[in-house]
Amino acid sequence: MDRDMILRGKAHVFGDDVNTDYIISGKYKFKTLDMDELACHCMEDIDPDFYARVQPGDFIVAGGNFGCGSSREQAPLVIKHAGVSAVLARSFARIFFRNAINKGLPAVECDTAGIEAGDELEVDLGAGRVRNLTRGSEAEITPLPAVMMDILAEGGLTAYLRKHGGFEL
Repeated sequence: MDRDMILRGKAHVFGDDVNTDYIISGKYKFKTLDMDELACHCMEDIDPDFYARVQPGDFIVAGGNFGCGSSREQAPLVIKHAGVSAVLARSFARIFFRNAINKGLPAVECDTAGIEAGDELEVDLGAGRVRNLTRGSEAEITPLPAVMMDILAEGGLTAYLRKHGGFEL
């Protein structure tokens, strides 16, 4: 992902406290390591039709404490493999947030109160804003540290380390 890339897609809205077992049910996590297969079950416990509706580039939009629960990396990976370009939430569980960045999935903290299902959004990570094109509104993004932006720009921590060999201190 280009560091200045603008992401655009439709909103799929969820509430507060979406835990990692809602993102990918435990009944699937240990049956396969194929993330594309697991992605077919993304969010199915709270929205059985999510995978059928989501289009590449769309967004998951949530309230507070998104990604609470277990620390398994499958949760952000299945979201990414489902085609979601970013998760927007009022707040994130700390471990999920870091796992998302490490896996190359933008986790965007912002006010999501005015976003409704189906709204067309434009997220500009570099400029630090979310534009709701459907409603004509805008929200500021809590800025990410430069190192996290660099990790996202490379597609995740592993890709970053392969390319750069480490971090400059």
